[in-house]
Amino acid sequence: MSDTEMQEDAELIQEARVWQAEGWTARVIKNDDDDGWAVAMYKDGEAEPALVGPWTMGRDKKNPKPLDHNAFNTLVKTATEFVRRHEQQLHASLNKNLILSHEDTDYKICLQIIPDEEGASAFLSAYNMFDEQIAKVKVRPDFKLTQASALSWIQKDFARLSSD
Repeated sequence: MSDTEMQEDAELIQEARVWQAEGWTARVIKNDDDDGWAVAMYKDGEAEPALVGPWTMGRDKKNPKPLDHNAFNTLVKTATEFVRRHEQQLHASLNKNLILSHEDTDYKICLQIIPDEEGASAFLSAYNMFDEQIAKVKVRPDFKLTQASALSWIQKDFARLSSD
């Protein structure tokens, strides 16, 4: 372990209600919904927790069970998987594609929605069978990519769509 890594480890909090390591912080908090406790998992640099879940009561049935190395590792694994699934779901909702044939040619048609606080934008792209982009047009963020809409765009020689 390098001097830098040892110094970073020394600065991490590893207490009964707060535990830091591996880019995560677990905080045991009072559960607002009942008399129990919850644990919030924060990814380093994020203000909001990535995951909040119930936490076990201690033996006195009043205070929370203290965090430890094994519990923290389980929480990190769970939070990491939760974040990964959320990112995959978001990516899938913003990027759609389909493959179809027209006049003996296969095309991959892709819709990419780019979220923005000022207003989302979206692009429709066409690729040939060699995965070379052959067309790209801006469309409305609420554009519905279907077999019919893709075929219509192909039949119009990838013309700019009037709905954008």
